[in-house]
Amino acid sequence: MKRISIPLAVAVVSLAATLIPGVSLAGPAAAQAAPPDSIKWNKCPAEISPVPIPEGMQCGTLKVPLDYSDPNGRTIDIAVSRLPSKKPDKRRGILVTNPGGPSAGESYPAMLVAIGLPQSVRDSYDVIGFDPRGIGRSTPVTCDLTPDQVLTGSIPPYPLDAADVAEHAAVSKQIAQQCAASKTSPMLPHVSPANTARDMDRIRAALGESKLSYAGASWGTHLGAVYTTLFPQRSDRIVLDSNMGPGGWDYAGDRLWSQGVEDTFPAFARFAAANHREYDLGKTPAQVRAKYFELAGQLEKKPIPTPDGPFDHVAFRLINFGLLYGPTQLPLLADIWQAVDANQPPPPLPGGGAVTDVDNLISGRYYMICNDARWPSSVATYQRNVAVDRIRYPLFGAAGANITPCAYWPDPAEPQVRITDRGPANVLMVQNLRDPATPLDGAREMRAALGKRATMVTADQSGHGVYPGGRNRCANHVVTTYLTTGERPLRDYHCSADAAPRAATPFGG
Repeated sequence: MKRISIPLAVAVVSLAATLIPGVSLAGPAAAQAAPPDSIKWNKCPAEISPVPIPEGMQCGTLKVPLDYSDPNGRTIDIAVSRLPSKKPDKRRGILVTNPGGPSAGESYPAMLVAIGLPQSVRDSYDVIGFDPRGIGRSTPVTCDLTPDQVLTGSIPPYPLDAADVAEHAAVSKQIAQQCAASKTSPMLPHVSPANTARDMDRIRAALGESKLSYAGASWGTHLGAVYTTLFPQRSDRIVLDSNMGPGGWDYAGDRLWSQGVEDTFPAFARFAAANHREYDLGKTPAQVRAKYFELAGQLEKKPIPTPDGPFDHVAFRLINFGLLYGPTQLPLLADIWQAVDANQPPPPLPGGGAVTDVDNLISGRYYMICNDARWPSSVATYQRNVAVDRIRYPLFGAAGANITPCAYWPDPAEPQVRITDRGPANVLMVQNLRDPATPLDGAREMRAALGKRATMVTADQSGHGVYPGGRNRCANHVVTTYLTTGERPLRDYHCSADAAPRAATPFGG
C-alpha cells in the first residue's frame, strides 16, 4: 500500500484537528473524595496557539488522579487555560470548551475568539480550555511511533483490496503492541473519555464553581455527552456542535465518514463546475465527480513525485476528506485537483506547523478512542466491510471501513458510558445537514439517545462545525441565545440556507 509524505500527513491531521455512552458512579464519586487542588495561573506561552492569544488569557496546571478508583495514588497534570470575563456584573460562571480531535484544547479559547465568539458570551463566562489527559501539555503519552507509522495517522488509508487491508492490519497490530509496551503504558488503561470527564469536574471544583457550562465540537460532543451523563446535576448549559453518535469514536463512527464525504462532496462539485473556466475540472457537478475517479485512478497507477515523497491516491482521497471540512477550503482543493490533472506536485496545505508533536497527537488519540469502545477484532470483518463500502460509498468508503490499532487493543478498564435521557433538559445540539466527519445520521442517533434532555437545531450548510465560525446566522443565534440567556428551543427545528449570508464564491452551502 502506498504511503503519503510526513509533511502531508501532519498537515491533514492538523487541519482536521483545528477546524476540528448507565454506568457505575464509583468513579465520579471517587473524583470528589479528595479536596481539589488550586490552579496557579500564569501568562500563556505564545507557542501553544496558532492564533494570537487574547489579552488576559491565562494558563496553568491542575493535578488529578491517574486512576480515579485510587484517588490518593499517582497524579498526572492537566494543562488548563482561562479567558476571564471582564464584566463581573454579567458573568454567570465558566464555559468549559473542547475542539474535538481528541487533540490539545488549551489554546481553544483563543481559537474561538479568532473565529468570532460573540462578546456577549465572553462577558457571560470565563472561557476554559484544557488539554485532555495524555495529550499536549497535559502529562503526555506515546506509542513510540516510527515515521512510517505516523503516516497512518488516526484516519486509516484507502485500501484497494483485501490484501491492502491485511497489510494495514499488520501495521495496526504493531502500533497497538508498541502502545502497550511504551514508557507511558501505565497510563494506557486510564486515558478515556470517562476519566477526561472526571478531570473536567476536577477543573470545575478547582475553580470554585458548583456547575459548569460546556461547548464541545466533533469528538468534544462525545466528551460533553459523557460529562453530562456522569454529572447531570453539575451540568448547566451544554452545547454539542457537530455530533458523533452515542458510541463516540467507534468503528461505526469511522464508517460514517463515507456517507459524510458523499454528502459534502456536491458542494465542491458545484464550486468547481461554476468555476470551470478557471479550473477545467468539469462543466457540471457530474463531470467533476467523474474527474475525481479519473484522478484517483491516475494516481493509483503512477503517483506524482514530490520533495516529500510520492503523492498517491491515498493522499488524494485523504486531502479531499480534510478539505471538505470547510467551504473556504474549496478553492485550495480545486488547486490541488488542477495540479494533479497536470501531473504536477500539489500546492502545500496550511496548518502543518500547528502540530508540534505528531507522535503524541496520534498516540493520544489511540489511547483515548481505543480505550472507549470495543472494535471488531477479525481482519475478515474489515475486509468484508471494505468491499461493501467501496461500492456503496466510492469516494471514501474503503478508508472509513479499514482496520485501525483499536482492533488489537486490550479490553477497556471500565465499560463505556452509555448516553441516556436521564438528567435535566439542558442539552442543545447543533448540526450541519452535510458534514464529512460527523454526518447527520450520527447526530440523529445521539439525539435519540439523549431523548428529552436535548433539542437539536440543524443548519442547511456543508462543512464540519457550526458555531461560531459557520455562516448560518439562524444556527449561530440559537447557540448564543442559549449560552447568554438560557433560552433553549422547546422543540427541534431547522435553519434554512437562506439564513446564511451570501458567499463571495459560488460554491453553495
